Amino acid sequence: MSRVTLDIDLNRVEGDLEFQVDLEGKRIVDARCIGTLYRGFEQLLIGRAPKDSLVITPRVCGICGTAHLYTAVLALEHLGRIPVPPQATLIRNLCLMAENVQSDLRQTFLFFTPDFVHPRYAGHPLAAEIAAAFTPLKGRTVLGCLAASRKILEIVAIFGGQWPHSSYMLPGGVTRGANARDLVDCADLVDQVSHWFAEEVLGDDLEAWLALDSADAFFAWLDEPRHAASALGLFCSVARSVGLQAIGAGAEYFLSGGACHDPARWQPPYGEQKTLLAAGLYDGRQHRLESFDPGLIEEHVRHSWYRPYPGGRHPFAGETVPDHQPDSDRYTWAKAPRYGGKVIETGPLAELLAGGDRLLASLLAAEGPSAWLRQFARLRRAATALRLMRQHVADLGRHLKEPHFLPPADDALEDGEGFGLVAAARGMLGHWVQVRDGRISRYQIVTPTAWNASPKDSDGRHGHWEQSVIGLELADPDDPLELGHIVRSHDPCLVCTVHFASRDKRFRYGV
Repeated sequence: MSRVTLDIDLNRVEGDLEFQVDLEGKRIVDARCIGTLYRGFEQLLIGRAPKDSLVITPRVCGICGTAHLYTAVLALEHLGRIPVPPQATLIRNLCLMAENVQSDLRQTFLFFTPDFVHPRYAGHPLAAEIAAAFTPLKGRTVLGCLAASRKILEIVAIFGGQWPHSSYMLPGGVTRGANARDLVDCADLVDQVSHWFAEEVLGDDLEAWLALDSADAFFAWLDEPRHAASALGLFCSVARSVGLQAIGAGAEYFLSGGACHDPARWQPPYGEQKTLLAAGLYDGRQHRLESFDPGLIEEHVRHSWYRPYPGGRHPFAGETVPDHQPDSDRYTWAKAPRYGGKVIETGPLAELLAGGDRLLASLLAAEGPSAWLRQFARLRRAATALRLMRQHVADLGRHLKEPHFLPPADDALEDGEGFGLVAAARGMLGHWVQVRDGRISRYQIVTPTAWNASPKDSDGRHGHWEQSVIGLELADPDDPLELGHIVRSHDPCLVCTVHFASRDKRFRYGV
């Protein structure tokens, strides 16, 4: 059978990416994730003062600036063994969760669900309900999402003055502590968004929905008319009716560096991830959680446009030296991160599986990973974060009279190395920094999309995203809607747009 390579432009995602897919008939038999944009943030930082990373790295992403700032400051605190007061950790967590909630809501209702308005689904029994809820810039849920996501970001503005690209975290704490008025404002913002989420997205009480702990309990919940009529119910009904629970599986190993640093335990020497939601590698085949070891992280460049080195390297030994080789079997500016040699998935599903979410573990065991479960987990995480945010505001009230900043020693950042990990909107984000004589000598960033959208590694193993589409049968190769569902379920972040590209055919896909 002859092989054809599709070249498809896809929008409603974050970033610059080409994705080559080879077809035999209508079946995808190979895929290559191609990062087309070299940015060089790691090289920009070499030779600079350590604190420059707090201003430069939030510019890596216009969606995840808080996450990059938090990760950068954690790396410096690890390097200098700098203590952090609980009030600062609570404020940092609160702002990061606000950023993640806005991202999860916007990705779901501005990027993912608009595909259900596609002409292929015009004859769907729920077509009228889909249009009323999910039509871009007009649907009821879409308009509510825009208002709610703007509202939750006001929490970042309270402490950071602006969003994105804030710079209010620094080694030893935050630039501004909380006061009583902040608590009232933050509590009100969380309550407003939680109320909208419960009424519009869930059609149920937030705590009652979070109490669902098994696949059977969830599907029984979904059968109730008021739940089925909610945005979540509509999303699940449509997605499952078109088979999204059966496509896009991928790697079946799920990695999280932990979510929400524990304000009571987050202190030097920072040898382990002391987080409220546990770190770990969740084995989706054996359905068990393995302990997390950041020493097992490595990056491969065998199929990337960087100066070659053998095998994989830990970020502390890594390098980012561009070496464009367009006429070779190297095909991307992205590296290939691996964990203990394993291809992994990171993101909301991994974060909650490691954190002990029994409903997601039950759904994974019942049906396996899929585009539907990955997207469902994003809304599950938003609900989990809103509950944690409410708790954080209450906890912050007990620390108002305590310091928000502990000045580090003058020489704390002169020499050493450190790393930071946070649960960003799209999964585990890591920064690794080394400082010599008061200047950055090495800086490495491993983003969530680097894990998910990685190329083949030194052993020829496809990255998770590539694996998730290989074997997929397209109903119509000229209109590869299934690919759009799988790609968007990962919430890729590569700056502006995503392409599926090759020399043979070119399609533009997305509205």
